[in-house]
Amino acid sequence: MRYLKMAVIGVFISLLILSACRPSPTPTPPAGAIEVTIQSFAFSPATLTIKKGTTVTWTNKDSVPHTVKGWGTESSSMGAGQSYSYKFDSAGTYDYICGVHPYMKATVVVTE
Repeated sequence: MRYLKMAVIGVFISLLILSACRPSPTPTPPAGAIEVTIQSFAFSPATLTIKKGTTVTWTNKDSVPHTVKGWGTESSSMGAGQSYSYKFDSAGTYDYICGVHPYMKATVVVTE
């Protein structure tokens, strides 16, 4: 009986350790959102055309922090797996960069 109890405790501890090692899930973008991936020090897609009123969600898939900076706004620093969303309510061309790595450039074109 003692060995059975030890085996059950061992299995329980193993399951706790394995569940703690799982990566946290990627946040789900808001409904109707368009996804931009930040990976390999680049925004993808680099040019995005959307309709006015659309929300864009950027998700960092790199292991280093990035931001979205442009049109008078800047996201907070996003670590691996973190996201930032912005709703574009006006038509126009919105150029942006990563505030941490300014060579990372991209554009959102918003149409009526």
